[in-house]
Amino acid sequence: MSNAPVDNNRRRFLTIATSVVGAVGVAGAAVPFIASWNPSARAKAAGADVEVDISKVEPGQLLRVEWRSKPVWIVRRTPEILEALGKHEDQLRDPGSEEPQQPEFAKNRYRSMKEEYLVAVGICTHLGCSPQHIKDGAFEEQVEGVRDGFYCPCHGSKFDMAGRVFQGVPAPLNLVIPPYQYLDDNLILIGSEAGAA
Repeated sequence: MSNAPVDNNRRRFLTIATSVVGAVGVAGAAVPFIASWNPSARAKAAGADVEVDISKVEPGQLLRVEWRSKPVWIVRRTPEILEALGKHEDQLRDPGSEEPQQPEFAKNRYRSMKEEYLVAVGICTHLGCSPQHIKDGAFEEQVEGVRDGFYCPCHGSKFDMAGRVFQGVPAPLNLVIPPYQYLDDNLILIGSEAGAA
């Protein structure tokens, strides 16, 4: 070993420099690691509220949108459809929407905030298939005297134009009504209710 005198200043400088380089390296590795804990843009979008313009939806038309990876239907019901909703309530499993799969505002014959528009999750409550919108009198092949409705071809479940399930089918519940609110006459925000915290 050499008996040369120890340069304490040089030793201190090398110790500090090594510590600084090491700290920068740890920080450089930690930033992407911690950032990976945040949800991706796609995941954020999948859980985000969805704003829908309904200004161009014609009477009788069904508009499909996606919210939280689920199909949501917005149907603009005609006066004839609205009138017909009261004529078959004796054939429905839950005509008053007493089961708790919808917001409080949907516990009415129309299951909606505004009678004209139905906003419902387009997934059958039996096994998760997507029912078909059958209209212009063709639904009478499924339920006598009911012109329009939703029919699930997987197992034969039937729903009226308020998403209420008919008796005697596999689906146990009405279609789910998601939380939503009207931002104005032409915009619906699906995912949160007005006044919800």
